[in-house]
Amino acid sequence: MTDSDKLTRHMLIGGELVPATGGRTFGNVNPATEEVIGAAPEADIADMERAIAAARRAFDGTAWSTDVALRRRCLVQFRDALRANVEPLRSLLVAESGIPVGLTSGIPLEEPIAYLDHYIGLLESYDFERTLPTKTIMGMPTDRIIRREAAGVVAAITPWNHPFYLNICKVGAALAAGCTVVLKPAPDTPWMALALGVIAAEHTDIPAGVLNTVTTSDNSVAQILATHPDVDAVTLTGSTATGRKVMSAASDTVKRVTLELGGKSAAVLLDDFDLSAAVPALAGAVCFHAGQGCVSLTRLLVPKTRLDEAVDLAAQGIGQVPWGDPTDPGNIMGPVVNAAQRERVLGYYEIAAKDGRVVIGGRPTQRFERGYYVEPTLITDVDPSSRVVQEEIFGPALVIQPYENDDDAVRLADGTIFGLGAAVFSADPERAMAMARRFRTGTVGVNGGQWFDVESPFGGYKQSGLGREWGTEGLEDFLETKTIAFPATAG
Repeated sequence: MTDSDKLTRHMLIGGELVPATGGRTFGNVNPATEEVIGAAPEADIADMERAIAAARRAFDGTAWSTDVALRRRCLVQFRDALRANVEPLRSLLVAESGIPVGLTSGIPLEEPIAYLDHYIGLLESYDFERTLPTKTIMGMPTDRIIRREAAGVVAAITPWNHPFYLNICKVGAALAAGCTVVLKPAPDTPWMALALGVIAAEHTDIPAGVLNTVTTSDNSVAQILATHPDVDAVTLTGSTATGRKVMSAASDTVKRVTLELGGKSAAVLLDDFDLSAAVPALAGAVCFHAGQGCVSLTRLLVPKTRLDEAVDLAAQGIGQVPWGDPTDPGNIMGPVVNAAQRERVLGYYEIAAKDGRVVIGGRPTQRFERGYYVEPTLITDVDPSSRVVQEEIFGPALVIQPYENDDDAVRLADGTIFGLGAAVFSADPERAMAMARRFRTGTVGVNGGQWFDVESPFGGYKQSGLGREWGTEGLEDFLETKTIAFPATAG
């Protein structure tokens, strides 16, 4: 097991664990205490360019992109080393992100390590080369091979809400595909990326330069990844506004771009469904990790005639959410990640009070002297055009909207720029499935069905993004397609 402090000190560039140029660092703040709990290397432009150059050399000059057996062996080593270091990773994750420790046995930490098995398995079964039937083309009998080849150098840019999960999601897929990677995490949660670099360097046979980790609080340093000619692809999870900027910056060199962006997902409860069977749980789920999840069901759409019933049930669900200190295993909600995010969420609470009715919460909490905490909040009686309906709050806030009929429900559910997720509940499974097929979203849960799994491709329609993560599609997002044609062999 690697020492926790060692996991946070050095970047990985070109196979070496190194500090930033001149030893510069920036502070890492615990969102539950507002205290600086440590530091991360403050990379400059020269550091980032060294990382890109190392990734380029590794892609062009090693067998990584072509040796499937090597990639599989290294991913097995990586998975095993992460498992061996899960406890120091857990303490670092809770400290820097505010994720409640009780949630880390799932998606925030332990499940992504297990998810690496998906890519390890694909490297045994995926057909990187296939042959088409012989065909006469322009008078010549021709055979053709279709090859799937690594896209090249990948810039992986990750946010702060689920830093370990998202780092593994991007790095695992890109490495399995044969790409080399420069991982740049959010400055609010740098340690999860640094830890991956240290573990890869010390416990795997991943060749030098294949994986690089660079931390910085300077956006101008990070922007190089979207414009540098030696970067072939960019994968970003972040806000839709950030996604637009990255897509624009990457266009000059026509990079492959995978974007997993914002959401304003709706759960529709049809008029034949028992609201008490789902509304309290759906309302409480909005508070997981302080609502800092892009695919959270942050809107409930209910029949107009049952609005009051739904509001009462949602209030019960939110009122029972245990929240506070993220080191308490009983809590499912801790603080938001930083002061700016707290002010952003509180700003939306003020809009909600002006545009509609705040049933629960909506104020700065007085429960804690320190920490970036906000109250779980329930909002209703707002027009569909209100910003609290149209924009991603990224906090523990639920909006309940009434609808007239099934067509109106679909219209309202799809009535934002986003298309990441949705859910529908009905006593009639066929009716629910019919509505699920109408939503313009990348994922839909029917009657509580859970799509979030390593084998299920995840991504959004509309301005929720481009491309897919996980599933076979997650691997293929980092592969190019090449056709090779040659004269057919006689006989």
